[in-house]
Amino acid sequence: MKLLVQPDDGIAPLLKAVRSATDSIRIVIFRFDLPELEEALAKAVARGVPVHALIANTNRGGEKRLRKLEQRLLEAGVKVARTADDLARYHGKMMIVDKALFVLGFNYTRLDIERSRSFGIMASDGRLVKAATELFECDANRQPYKPSDERLVVSPENAREVLEKFITGAKRSLCIYEMNLGDRRMVKLLQERLKAGIEVRVIGKAPKLPEGIGLRKMAKVRLHSRAIVRDGNRAFVGSQSLRRNELDNRREVGVIITDTRIASRIQKSFEEDWENAKPKQEVEVPETNGKSKSKLTLAS
Repeated sequence: MKLLVQPDDGIAPLLKAVRSATDSIRIVIFRFDLPELEEALAKAVARGVPVHALIANTNRGGEKRLRKLEQRLLEAGVKVARTADDLARYHGKMMIVDKALFVLGFNYTRLDIERSRSFGIMASDGRLVKAATELFECDANRQPYKPSDERLVVSPENAREVLEKFITGAKRSLCIYEMNLGDRRMVKLLQERLKAGIEVRVIGKAPKLPEGIGLRKMAKVRLHSRAIVRDGNRAFVGSQSLRRNELDNRREVGVIITDTRIASRIQKSFEEDWENAKPKQEVEVPETNGKSKSKLTLAS
């Protein structure tokens, strides 16, 4: 298993995988504006690799671009399917190249990859790849999906159950990157963990958190990440915010990580981002002549 950290790793790992593909490529697209990746997909087709793209039926403000992308991919020989409209949104970001699975928190866009903090996972575990392939084929053919591996977190099928279990299992700490933490049951679980003596910290947006939970806003780069580190040795990365709509009404995809090295790397990124987001307070300091005051910024 390999961790992708944005904006540090950039597009290179995705391009490398597509350019070296020999068997097949399946890609789920919500937003896309990377010409070099589009070209790599076309070249894969040209050298005889079957490429199947599942493109979102809609996204906010970008439907025309999605339809133009579909046309270009079809002209390049890519097999294209469109997601159904039975769910509020198909928001997952996933790619399966040969026997490697990519589960991403970021879209295939410059903004998400070059200017945002986000994470992705590349895994070669056979059961996980099989479960993701089943999900892709079911969604591409508009068939019901039943999760075969609970490490693959799929909304609305198993996400709430798996993530509630993951949070409840915390013994020491929960460090959360969250773009919109608003689900009441999830907030209640975090409150219960806090009362049990668990340290809970959140970087991102959470309008109504219980007192005692640390909350800071991402600094220096934009936040486009949904990730949780539990006790420093287990993690979740995916497209699910802890929000009712994304847990219960949309197609979202994530993965539970048991590799301690990966969890430790996400924890390290969290600590660095937490420090950079450290709130500042200004205090007034009298000048020596007593006539005016200057401001000194202190870390709180």
